[in-house]
Amino acid sequence: MEQGDPRTAAGADEFEAHRSRLFGLAYRMLGSAHEAEDAVQDAYLRFSGADRAGIAHPAAWLAKTVTRLCLTRLTSARARRETYVGPWLPEPVLTSDGTLGPLESAEQREAVSLAMLVLLERLTPQERAVYVLREAFAYPHRETAEVLDLTEAHCRQLHRRAVQRVTSARPRFEAVPARRAELVASFVRAARDGDLGALEKALAADVEWWSDGGGRVKTALRPILGRDKVLRFLDAGSRTFAAGFSCTAVELNAAPGALVHGGGGLVATLGFESSGEEITAVQVMMNPDKLNFVGRQLGRM
Repeated sequence: MEQGDPRTAAGADEFEAHRSRLFGLAYRMLGSAHEAEDAVQDAYLRFSGADRAGIAHPAAWLAKTVTRLCLTRLTSARARRETYVGPWLPEPVLTSDGTLGPLESAEQREAVSLAMLVLLERLTPQERAVYVLREAFAYPHRETAEVLDLTEAHCRQLHRRAVQRVTSARPRFEAVPARRAELVASFVRAARDGDLGALEKALAADVEWWSDGGGRVKTALRPILGRDKVLRFLDAGSRTFAAGFSCTAVELNAAPGALVHGGGGLVATLGFESSGEEITAVQVMMNPDKLNFVGRQLGRM
């Protein structure tokens, strides 16, 4: 086709109608916003160069293409994560702007939570693909089999195995959404004020503090386990907030979270897990490379 051909524009418009859903699929598969963007862009290039007269169902064709691109990326990502400096956490995403599509049910919100994305790292690439397609996008096993070029029976087996592995490591019962938001708001206020007493009340005795700096910034290279150790760590870092850093509550990965700004820019995101009346885990993203996507989202707000 020649440049300016209306068919090219029509193809681009058709792809854009699916972009958000494809990004949501790729992000759940990869746990990385920038890799998800790359996978979606690669799918666009393939779509724009394909004979679309032979594509009866563009949505299915694109989902299959993105899934296969993600499977290839997952294989190489696993090799990179073996040499990753410190704990690896998923790349956070602000979800109040609809970036990951509709998140109306508890199941949809859980599917993009930081905790779930960490659990999905335990699955093989094929298990992850089957689990995401089934749980997040309600694909029947027959359609999943077509996407992955597997038998329906094999897909059922992969899904059953994935569910068992995820369920066995599922986080403890989460607080109801309203209470969880209150817990995070209390944490943010206490962090702003340097109020260790309030922080102590918000944290569970066995709370876990995970930090991902990726070797780019100085942070804890191992999880900090237990309320007393976390409080000592926060006490030592309380001078950070006194030095002009700010902490703001936001919706992060479809759950209450927080942003930390300082020095004119975003320096960290905080994700939270909670059980009953206490925060049971905090996931802190400080790797600048993994903060770029959230930074760009903030720039559009």
